[in-house]
Amino acid sequence: MVCIAIDGPSGSGKSTVSKILARKLGFVNVDTGALYRGVAYYFYINNVDFRKIENLTQALKDIKIEIENSNHTQKIFLNNEDITDKIRLEKISKIASEVSALSEVRIYLLGLQREIAKNRNVVMDGRDIGTVVIPNAEVKIFLTASPEVRAERRYKQLSEKVSYSEVLKDINERDMNDSNREICPLRKSDDAIIFDNSSYTLEETADKLLDIIKERVGK
Repeated sequence: MVCIAIDGPSGSGKSTVSKILARKLGFVNVDTGALYRGVAYYFYINNVDFRKIENLTQALKDIKIEIENSNHTQKIFLNNEDITDKIRLEKISKIASEVSALSEVRIYLLGLQREIAKNRNVVMDGRDIGTVVIPNAEVKIFLTASPEVRAERRYKQLSEKVSYSEVLKDINERDMNDSNREICPLRKSDDAIIFDNSSYTLEETADKLLDIIKERVGK
């Protein structure tokens, strides 16, 4: 199986670019951030104080996260409920950022991510795909952009009433948290290709990365 690992900070376009690449390559798209959002959504709707280890441990026993791919579209199910659209709220994103720093949650989801990659050709995106989840991926991309560009993209995606300055502040705070956390911090794999797409659309980014991937794996 061939795995394309795409890592990078929030708002760099990882999810969208991964979807485009998966469609063009005929691969399965795996947005691992959605898995963490799924866990965060469970904590949110059930008022789980996940900072207490006993609450966290019990909650993880009650969570069943599944991915379904159809026509290159990923759907996330939590305990058999389709929550694909529900996990995209900014408040869920903030909880997910905190949740993803918990070793118990990362271990819980690691097996699922690796199992998917073992049985299918995938384009998998996240924060630690090339460094932790699939360190032997055939192609590793570290996708990034300036904080201002990433905040603008995130701002346009949100349906909630929130200002651009608030989104930019959140982007900067998330960058700091993701890069400095003790468990699986955001970092570039030594053999990853850095691609700054600040001056490209996400479609243009996908086209350029597609050329790199085809050169590497001969697809």
